[in-house]
Amino acid sequence: MKNKKARKIPFGTYAVLIIWTLVCVFPLYWMFTFSLKDNKEIFGENVIGLPRKWLWSNYADALRSGTLSSGKWTDSSILLGFKNSLIVTALTIVITVIFALMACYALTRMKWRGRDTVNNIFMLGLTLPIHAALLPVFLMLKKLSMLNSYQSLVVPYSAFALAMAIMIFGSFMVNIPEELEESACLDGCGTFGIFFKIILPLMLPAVSTVAIFTFLQAWNELMFANIFNSERRFSTLPVAINTFFGSYTTKWGPIGAALVLATFPTLLVYSFISRKIQESLIAGAIKG
Repeated sequence: MKNKKARKIPFGTYAVLIIWTLVCVFPLYWMFTFSLKDNKEIFGENVIGLPRKWLWSNYADALRSGTLSSGKWTDSSILLGFKNSLIVTALTIVITVIFALMACYALTRMKWRGRDTVNNIFMLGLTLPIHAALLPVFLMLKKLSMLNSYQSLVVPYSAFALAMAIMIFGSFMVNIPEELEESACLDGCGTFGIFFKIILPLMLPAVSTVAIFTFLQAWNELMFANIFNSERRFSTLPVAINTFFGSYTTKWGPIGAALVLATFPTLLVYSFISRKIQESLIAGAIKG
């Protein structure tokens, strides 16, 4: 009985957690209801209440925004931004994970001159804000004729994501017993065999963590996407929404609908894999 009483959580803790949950959930509720209202309700008559008239047509207006002369709904700026964001984000995740894993293996498992110096150079990337390098990156991409293309975003995104990815992989990889590699070496495995058959399967939990962090960075980035790609056909979702404000200067409901379409899919994806991410972070901290 004493143990049960000792483990009992005070009512005040529940109250604080409930209040904090409401504070976190309210912006999502407000955004969703905002997307289903007209201007009168948004600006005074019914700011935080449920819509008096549920205007689902706001979503149709959002999807029709920016359509080409063909009039096809598949040519809308929102759907085009979705497609481009998916392509850029997927390529960024794949490149970041592959290069970071290989670099991390070389930095933590192999012994060679200058290893610590190279690792410190990578870690300096954590101190450099991504947008502080906007001008030099733009000049390099322009000189290489890479502007207005997917690679103009994939290459910088991957480069700036490497530092965080290497740090996460490194904290996980150092706890993998070296005896596993020694046993594989005695069985005839070379460097690449050890990496792909031993290290890579054990690193899958950390890969999911790096993937979600890279996804959030690439999916939500606006500055690079807006400056490096001036052509509409390469616009990502944040750029499409940014230009959307100019299309609807008075009808704010479709703007809210566009924000919901851009935000809620990300939240749904994260809700399904958040437990995996937490488990991988804990495993990297206590493994071994």
